[in-house]
Amino acid sequence: MNSESWPAPAKLNLFLHVTGRRADGYHELQTLFQFLDYGDELWFELRDDGEIHRVTELEAIPEADDLMVKAATLLQQHTRCAVGVDIRIDKKLPMGGGLGGGSSDAATTLVALNHLWGLNLSTDELAKLGIQLGADVPVFVHGWAAWAEGVGEKLTPVQPAEPWYLVLIPASHVSTAEIFNDFELTRESASIKMRDFLEGNSSNVCEPVVCKRYPEVRKSIEWLSKYAPTKMTGTGACIFASFAQEEAAQGVLKKLPKNWQGFVARGMNSSPLWFKMQRIRSVAGH
Repeated sequence: MNSESWPAPAKLNLFLHVTGRRADGYHELQTLFQFLDYGDELWFELRDDGEIHRVTELEAIPEADDLMVKAATLLQQHTRCAVGVDIRIDKKLPMGGGLGGGSSDAATTLVALNHLWGLNLSTDELAKLGIQLGADVPVFVHGWAAWAEGVGEKLTPVQPAEPWYLVLIPASHVSTAEIFNDFELTRESASIKMRDFLEGNSSNVCEPVVCKRYPEVRKSIEWLSKYAPTKMTGTGACIFASFAQEEAAQGVLKKLPKNWQGFVARGMNSSPLWFKMQRIRSVAGH
């Protein structure tokens, strides 16, 4: 296996409003994506026979349903590439956690194989392929913090503060479809501007619905809120609080109740995957 790893970072939704529902059933959103210096790691070994395989066993995700495999297959078919790949992953991000793990894995697969297969597709072309795999994939392909609208595909680069985050991982796997189909979900949030967010006039409208359905998420929010303002990311289940200093975040992490899970990571406005591609382009002289 190629010894070079490729990062698939986590993201946080610093807020999430649902502003409407389209005729096709998709929801119109407003959100702010920021990356973390924490996530999955992927490795790719090219194959001459054109076959695509995931060589890491993941019980919760059948190979055929894995977004990494789907991304590689989509890219191969789109470009008529004859080369295949074996994909290995060190999976750290939880499923159903709202950290974008599957979408990030798919985006890293597109970006890495575009390079390793020598396809030379532009970032915009990769992002257009990515939207076929999931609404969050394009932001990971581009690799910069973004104000997002539409179904999450209309991205505007932004530069929010880059604090340290304490992220808790409740023992719950939240179904995004279930939350978006809940009749109690607020679907008519007023549109806001970046100024409104910076002034604290934002929330995650999915949070009350998730807390009602998933007691572990509610308990986690109640616990972390004792130390800092707390929000849920995406449709959950993970929650987070920001701290100016890493030591403060680590101090709260050490107080976690027994058997609870969490981690501390730095917020990043340019993702680890973006930095990796910049290094590759620099070495290549681009």
